[in-house]
Amino acid sequence: MAAFVAFIFLLLSGAAVPVNRQFRQTPGGVPVFVVSNSAHTDLVLPLHDPQTGHDWLRELNQPALTTRFGRYSYVGFGWGNEGFFLGSMGGRTPGPGAVLRALLPSRTLVHARFYRAAPDSGALVVPLRVSAAQYQRLVAHVQAALAAPDSLGRRPLRQPAGYGGADFFLRARGRYHALRTCNDWTTHGLRRAGVRAPLKSPLASPVLYQARRTASAAR
Repeated sequence: MAAFVAFIFLLLSGAAVPVNRQFRQTPGGVPVFVVSNSAHTDLVLPLHDPQTGHDWLRELNQPALTTRFGRYSYVGFGWGNEGFFLGSMGGRTPGPGAVLRALLPSRTLVHARFYRAAPDSGALVVPLRVSAAQYQRLVAHVQAALAAPDSLGRRPLRQPAGYGGADFFLRARGRYHALRTCNDWTTHGLRRAGVRAPLKSPLASPVLYQARRTASAAR
């Protein structure tokens, strides 16, 4: 029991330690957002960024999605446990068994959600402006989470339907477990890009808090 308490303490203490404290937003930079539903965090990125030329619809290379979402402005990506993602569809809440299974290495998916406009600002949305180089590192982070393209160059879908009409699931790489959660994935992406983030955070709130510290300092 003592070892378990020490383990939880180490996980949570990392959430209070910021990295990339020197990060400052780039005036006129690429707009990105950290978005949460209070438990999970996503990286919301421009669908097409003119500064770097990166186009997510071209990256995913799924003609049906290009037809549906070609006029949208942003797409959010979140990596996580397959059982949790699919078990939450239809308004369901995954049971204790799903929670326990998620503590051990398990399969993952990438959840993608399209936005017609920038996410509304609020307590669960942190807008940031990053340089082109920093944005390219965020792109690389998402690319690394996606399963390799198939023989036609398409990023494979797990299923073309999600929680609503503007989201779906992609097959992913990596294993989810107690030391590698959905919020750790977001944290790692921000850290890799040089954006202020927690040292480690299994929870959503420290990710938002550290990102917001940067946003507040920029005003």
